[in-house]
Order: sequence, then C-alpha cells, then structure tokens
Amino acid sequence: MFSSEFHAEILRRCQKIQAGLQAVGADAALIHTNANLYYTSGRVFNGYTYIPAVGEPHYFVRRPVGLKGDSVHYIHKPEQIPALLTELGMPQPRRIALEWDASHGDYVRLAAVFPEAEVANASAVMRGARAVKTEYELARLRESAVKHAEVYHRIESIYRDGMTDIELQIEIERLLRLHGNLGLFRINGQSMEIFMGNVLCGDNADTPTPYDFAMGGAGMSCSIPVGANGTLMRPGMAVMVDMCGNFTGYMTDMTRVYSIGELPQKALDAHRCSIEIHRQMSQMGKPGVAASDLYHKAVEIAHEAGLDDYFMGHTQKAGFVGHGVGIEVNESPVLAPRSKEVLAENQVIAIEPKFVIPHVGAVGIEDTYVVTPDGLQAITQAPVDIFPLF
Repeated sequence: MFSSEFHAEILRRCQKIQAGLQAVGADAALIHTNANLYYTSGRVFNGYTYIPAVGEPHYFVRRPVGLKGDSVHYIHKPEQIPALLTELGMPQPRRIALEWDASHGDYVRLAAVFPEAEVANASAVMRGARAVKTEYELARLRESAVKHAEVYHRIESIYRDGMTDIELQIEIERLLRLHGNLGLFRINGQSMEIFMGNVLCGDNADTPTPYDFAMGGAGMSCSIPVGANGTLMRPGMAVMVDMCGNFTGYMTDMTRVYSIGELPQKALDAHRCSIEIHRQMSQMGKPGVAASDLYHKAVEIAHEAGLDDYFMGHTQKAGFVGHGVGIEVNESPVLAPRSKEVLAENQVIAIEPKFVIPHVGAVGIEDTYVVTPDGLQAITQAPVDIFPLF
C-alpha cells in the first residue's frame, strides 16, 4: 500500500495512537473518517483502519480496488472484520475505540460489530496523536507554506480597479490551483464549511456568520453564509485575504491585508497591534505553556491598545485567537480562554489576532508556526504590512 520508507512513517504515527489507546485502556481503534484514514494510511479510501494497542495496523478496504499489501484486506461490510481478525490470529478487542466525532449512525453500527466490547473515544486519541507532527509532516507543512506565500506575493498583480471581493477571490483561487493547491479546505468540527478560504472587505467583514470562524461575511448564498458577498472594493476599504494553503494534504493558514487607497488611522493602529501580538506570542509560545495563557496575552495586548471593541470581531466575536493545523484546520491545540491544552514541541499552530473596523473592514495577520523550545517559529513567510492595491 506504501513504500518501506512511508511504512516507517505510518508506524511512527501508529505508535503515538497506541500510546493514547493504552492510556484509555483500549485494546484497539477502528478508524473510518477521511482525515484519520489519511493520517493512518497516507491515503483516503472507503473502509477502516484497525490499530491494535500493540502491533501493526490493518486496513479493511471497500474501495478503491487494487490496493496491495499484507495488511490490506478487502471487505464488503464492517461486520466481516471480527472474523478476519480471527483468521489473522488477532484477539477480539474487549475495549474498542471508535470515533465519537463521526455520525451517530456510523458509531452505532461499528459498536455493534463488536457487541461484547466496551467503547472508548478514538476521536480524543486521534486529536492527541495528530497534534504533535512528525518530521515528515513538518516537511509537508513547510512545503505548503512556501507555495502559499508565493501566491500571496502575486495578489497585487491580479487586482483590477472596479473588482468585487468575489472576483478577486476567484482570481486568487485560480492562482492557488495553478500553484498546486488541492482545492479542499478540511475543517475539524461539525457544520463548518467554506470554499478554499475567505476574502473580506468593507462592512461585509462585520457580518456575523453561524460558524466559529475568526472572521465572518455574508457569503454569496444562505447555503454557505460566510465570506465574500459581491462587495465592490472602493477607496478606504481594507481587503483581508485568508485563503487555505493545502498543497500537500497538510494545510497552512495565512492571512494578509491589502488596501484600496488610504485606510483610517484606527485600522492602521489595529493592524500594528496584531503584529505586536504575534511578536509577543511567538516569544511566549514554548513547550509547556498553557494554550489559555497565550489567548489571555493576546487579549491583554489588545486591551492595552484600547482596541477591545474590535478584537476578534466587532458585531460578533470569535472565542479563540489561534488553532492547530495539519490535515485539517482547527486541530489541537486551540488557543481559547477555557482551553486545558498545553503546548508541546512540534505542534503546528495558526495564530490569527484580527480586528474588525466598522465601515473599513478587517485588519491583522495570521501566520502558521511550529512550536520549538525557543518559541514559535513562523513557516509562512510574507510581508506583514498592509499592501496598497492602488
């Protein structure tokens, strides 16, 4: 199913999962959601990854046909898995970890596959394992970050006078795709949807959305009520570009701000405040630091600048200032006031202290960082100042 080199990478990931399984007293995990299938196998397939608390993983596949390997077993339905485990000389689990974040129907069906087993929470185990990246994963993230920045460097070249926000976003999407972006924005969390990212300008940035995103926007339809809404970009507006960097299956998150003409002083001050928040958080964000402490530091800096009313939204505020990234956006840890998470080396975090200035738009930057013993190391590299489009 994969090369010997990548097999070693998969085993490294599974060892982290197995440590989590042993911590909750589970004999095995049965995984079936796309992001976790990708993490445990290196590809998305229709089927299940079975990870015993000790030993190598096995893959029970429905589609596609043609996958090969000693650990690949084709099935028509998950109810076949117990008999196959017996054939492989593997014991039936007494406590099985299933993904609690998956649909209730899937959970009930998979629990019935092992009717004698207790059920543990595989979603929590997987979040913990995926939060700390391997060297392979960090390399994929750095690769995405470079391509992400290359696109942002070209945004000013595609702007034309008289554009709407959605017209600019479509051109950015085209650039992203031409640079190899996969086009899929995977988000961890129920009922959060967006297409490739967000471009916001003017008062649309202050439009509340049902999703727990840092920024809002009305969107083009009530079916996806977030993001660009066809606003004509006029002088005095800030244009915030927050497009996804999914070039490798691992996603970087980066936001930069552009302007149409001159912006008022309050917007400029708020943008500088965002840069200062990044500076202080990057120095503070070392292994062992509580995620909530980083959140409170950002709030403190915004308060000292007199910008509380605009921080993380104006009409509606987001309840966080950063989040983990990787195969999905909004992975662990989340930098929020009640978070119990603690930073660990090689976690990857997007920090996005943003401000919404009424009648102007959103300002502030977002960068993706790796947690190191010396602090947060930015892997998204692009100028942080507001760039005038004309």
